[in-house]
Amino acid sequence: MKFELPKQAKELMAKMKKAGFECYAVGGCVRDMMLGKETKDWDFTTNATPEAIQSLFPDSFYDNKFGTVGIPFDVKGSEKSTFAKATADKPAIYEVTTYRSEGSYSDYRHPDKIVFGDSLEEDLDRRDFTINALAFDGTKIIDKHNGISDLVKKLIRAVGNPEKRFSEDALRMLRAVRLSVQLMFSIEKKTLAAIGINSSLINKISGERIRDELIKILSSRKPAMGIMLLKESGLLKEILPEVEKCFGIEQQSPKRHHIYDVGTHLMKSLEMCPSEDPIVRLATLLHDVGKAVTFKKTAEGVITFYNHEIVGASIVKNFTQRFHFSKKDSQRLILLVHYHQFTVDARQTDSAVRRFIRNVGIENVADILDLRVGDRLGGGARETSWRLELFKKRLIEVQKQPFSVADLKADGHDVMKIYKTGPGPLVGAVLNMLFEDVVSGKLPNEKEVLLKRIKDLKKESKISV
Repeated sequence: MKFELPKQAKELMAKMKKAGFECYAVGGCVRDMMLGKETKDWDFTTNATPEAIQSLFPDSFYDNKFGTVGIPFDVKGSEKSTFAKATADKPAIYEVTTYRSEGSYSDYRHPDKIVFGDSLEEDLDRRDFTINALAFDGTKIIDKHNGISDLVKKLIRAVGNPEKRFSEDALRMLRAVRLSVQLMFSIEKKTLAAIGINSSLINKISGERIRDELIKILSSRKPAMGIMLLKESGLLKEILPEVEKCFGIEQQSPKRHHIYDVGTHLMKSLEMCPSEDPIVRLATLLHDVGKAVTFKKTAEGVITFYNHEIVGASIVKNFTQRFHFSKKDSQRLILLVHYHQFTVDARQTDSAVRRFIRNVGIENVADILDLRVGDRLGGGARETSWRLELFKKRLIEVQKQPFSVADLKADGHDVMKIYKTGPGPLVGAVLNMLFEDVVSGKLPNEKEVLLKRIKDLKKESKISV
């Protein structure tokens, strides 16, 4: 099979070779190329020093201590200058790293010091997995560690001694799981066993790094498979002890519909969640973590989990802080877990439905419904019920009404124009009265109707401040 590099990649390699240096595409980009997957992140390795690379590419930058030079290129590939400063709206960077040799990793993540290597073979020896230890010179694949064979076998195998690889960089253990679920590959036995032995080392890794890998696992086609692999490998109890504790917490009892323990229910809920949003999937995975803390069994054998959603929201808040989620994602996760037990009783008033929407946020309504579908299917129930379908219709109808003064079709400018006044308490009082009339159903939220009501209020002098 003939493999083809992008135009800019060919030009980069040609320029390096013309200057007398070796240059190879290396790592995941070569792996994806061989698997027929589209890749935009091309990485290269060379015997040229960072200084030599920068002399060839004046627009490059070198602001790290790992021997990696970033080379921006013109994504349009103009004939005048292929390599140029990348545009701010569409950055495109190739990374070129000088050959490195193995060294010590006292922080279990980064080498204590960079020692430049002398050969490609030496550089490939320090790579994480065999399928990432492939190099391409533009015409042929260099495969020192039988990566091609493992690609065919669909195996994730560490290069050399797996325990040594994971003690060098503990994040590699989580990457093995992520690659496994993204590529639908198995983790080779010795490599998986080494993850189990070294799983506690993942605690040496920053929360941000762990979060990013977890989100990638949850973004895959089989997120539940990835979480179960974390459990099998021993990593789950280290990074998600809240979920690990849920396995074995029984739920089956009189007056309860659940047929699985809490942990299994969480896995099945995640598997069945219809959303592709990793935050919604994560909320689905975590929605019942409060049950491990609130579990009680009555004398009659009835299992209860009172207020588990409130306790769960508190647990999730700590989780988001531990892994440094953004404020926006943290709030979504906490809200979805806190309100996942929402009632779908047909006797609910419009006010109750509106209160639910305000609590969850209009922007999160579809997400919490997806969580409910996963929750139902993960508990052995049908995907929906007549009550849930009625509730969905109520949500649509209720949202036709304004949720705040800002949603009115008339605004403060209309009030000031009719009353011939400037900003002040009078304007707010008029708008609040309009809002109450619309919410109560006395008036439709239509501009002409509201303007007439404002004029009537002025004539009747009903507003005083």
